Amino acid sequence: MSITTCPTCSHRHQWSWEEAFDKFGFDDGDGLIMTHHVAEALRLRGYTVVSEPWGAHNVVISEVHSKTGASLIKVTASIGYDDPRRYLPKRIVDLLDAAFTSTTEVEL
Repeated sequence: MSITTCPTCSHRHQWSWEEAFDKFGFDDGDGLIMTHHVAEALRLRGYTVVSEPWGAHNVVISEVHSKTGASLIKVTASIGYDDPRRYLPKRIVDLLDAAFTSTTEVEL
């Protein structure tokens, strides 16, 4: 889990990159929503990422495409509900695990 310190109250929030793919992630959208940081980590490595608000819930990553434009999310995935570790390619899971470790401090 990564850590982000709230600049207003100084509370340290723990979160995981998987929440960026979960409809109910980041306290169902009531917590610090860090989806943009996860999307940016992928974009910096050349992937195309689409994220969108899910009603009154979390902002969810709904699409990840390779540099050639191929979708990297399995078509059988129920986005927002399934575990992204099961439907994303291992190289993406490994990349995100490395980018967001238990000692990673992510600033707002």
